[in-house]
Amino acid sequence: MTKETSVTDKREINPFLKSALDFGPILVFFVAYVMLKDRVFTIGGTEYDGFIVVTAAFIPLLIASTGALWFLTGKLSRMQVATLVLVVVFGGLSVWLNDDRFFKMKPTMIYLLFGGVLGFGLLRGTSYLKYVMEGMMPLEDAGWMILTKRLMLFFFGLAVLNEAIWRTQSTETWVYFKTFGLSIAVFGFFMFQSKLFQTYGIEDDKDDKTDT
Repeated sequence: MTKETSVTDKREINPFLKSALDFGPILVFFVAYVMLKDRVFTIGGTEYDGFIVVTAAFIPLLIASTGALWFLTGKLSRMQVATLVLVVVFGGLSVWLNDDRFFKMKPTMIYLLFGGVLGFGLLRGTSYLKYVMEGMMPLEDAGWMILTKRLMLFFFGLAVLNEAIWRTQSTETWVYFKTFGLSIAVFGFFMFQSKLFQTYGIEDDKDDKTDT
C-alpha cells in the first residue's frame, strides 16, 4: 500500500551532464596531450614535457569533476573513489619526479586492485561484484559467481596488457590505448556477457494486477 516509503534518497541528474563529468576529464586529457605532446615547458627552472604538464592539469580537473558528481548525486562508486585516489597518487608522483612512468602504471594498479579484491571474495565463496552492482544487474547467485570470476580474469588481463603497451610502445600509442582501447575493451566484455545475463537474470517481480 505505501510504496512511497521505499523511495531512496537518490538524486538523479541529467544523463548528458553525468556523462560529461564521467568522461569529460579523460577527453580533455587526450585533446590536451595531442596539442602539447611535442612541447617542453620550463617551470621554476625545470623542464617538463607536454605529457607531464597535461597530467598536472588533469589531476585537479578529475578532482573537480568527481566532487561535482558527488555534490549532484550524493554518492560515488567505489571504482570512482579508487580511480581518484590512484590518479592523485600516481599522477602526483609523475609530476613531482618529472617521470611519466608512474602515471602509465596507474591503470595497472587499478586493475590489479580490482582483480585482487574480486579474487579474494571468490576464495571466500562471495561475489563482491554482487555487493557493488546488484542494483544495476539482478542475477542469481550462480550468475554473480561466474561473472565475478570472468571479470577478475579480465581485470588481470588488462593489467598485463597495459604493462606490455606502456613498456614497449610510444607514449602516444599508450595514450590512445588508455583513452579509447580500455573503454572499448570494458564495453566489449559486458556485451559478450549477454548470454550469462539471459541465463541467470532475475526479472523484477511486479505484482500483476491486470484485473481492473
